[in-house]
Amino acid sequence: MPPNKKPKTPPPPRRVQAPQARANTRSPGELEARHRVILYAIAGSGVVALVVVVALVVLGGGSGNAKAAANALTAAGCQYKHYPEQPRSPHYQTLNPSPPPSWNSFPPTSGRHYGQWVLWGDYTQPQPLIKSTHNLEHGGVIIQYGNKVSKSDIQKINDFWQSDPNAMLVAPLPKLGNKIALTAWTQWAECTHFNQTAFSKFKSAFRYHAPESSVFPKSALEPGK
Repeated sequence: MPPNKKPKTPPPPRRVQAPQARANTRSPGELEARHRVILYAIAGSGVVALVVVVALVVLGGGSGNAKAAANALTAAGCQYKHYPEQPRSPHYQTLNPSPPPSWNSFPPTSGRHYGQWVLWGDYTQPQPLIKSTHNLEHGGVIIQYGNKVSKSDIQKINDFWQSDPNAMLVAPLPKLGNKIALTAWTQWAECTHFNQTAFSKFKSAFRYHAPESSVFPKSALEPGK
C-alpha cells in the first residue's frame, strides 16, 4: 500500500434475507401420504444398498475376479461354492476342544479356530484344520490334497506355491482322497487335478479378502511368518 494512503472503508455487509416460509396448503391426509412415500423411498434405497453389500461379500469382498474364478473352476471340472460365514470367536485354547469345532464345509472356510495360525509355507505333513482356519481369517489361500492325488499334481501344486507364496499354505489332507481342495475365507473349491488357470484365478479373486486382511499386511503373510 502506498504511504499516507488511507485504506478504503469496506461497505457495510448486506443483510441476508431469510426465505419466507411457504404456506402449507395440504390437508393432513395428503401430508401423511407424502410422508409414507418418503419413508418407503428411504427404506427401498436401504434394501438396494444391502443387496449390493451382500453381493460384494458373496463375490469375495468386492473382488471383480470372483465370477472369473467360478467360471474357470467350472470349466476345469472342479466344484465351487461360497459358504455363509460362521462365528470366528472366541479362539480355542486347545487343539482338541470338546466338543470339536462344527464347521459348515470340509475343509473349513470360516468359523472358530485355535489362537495361533500355521506358519505360512508348503508342508509335507498334514496341518491341524483348527489352526489353518486361522490362516484364512488373515486373508490366506490354502491348498490341501488327498492321499490319492498323483505325484505329478503334487509337484505342480508345489511349483504353484513357489511362484507366489505370500499368504499361501499348502499341506496334505489324507481324507480328501483323490481330491485337491482350495479354500479362502467363505470360499471353497474341489478339483480332481491341478489346473493352472483355475487355481490362479481362485487365488487372484480371494486372497487378501478376509475379516483381518486390513490388520495383517502382505509383509506379515510371508513364508515362515
